[in-house]
Amino acid sequence: MSFRAYIDNIQKKTGKSPDDFKKMAEDKGFLVNGDLTVKATQITSWLKEEFELGHGHAMAIYASLKGKTE
Repeated sequence: MSFRAYIDNIQKKTGKSPDDFKKMAEDKGFLVNGDLTVKATQITSWLKEEFELGHGHAMAIYASLKGKTE
């Protein structure tokens, strides 16, 4: 599955865009001034618990928080 397909599926499931997840990560202190302050495990655990995302989908959001767009 392509990165774009992961993002599209996440948006359909959660109603949230990568920008929405970025804002939530900033609010949680996971992202400060564009830099991640926690490891991937903490991000993926949050996404799995709060949004019921699978590991691959959670990693796609993690990648988007690191700046991946495609």
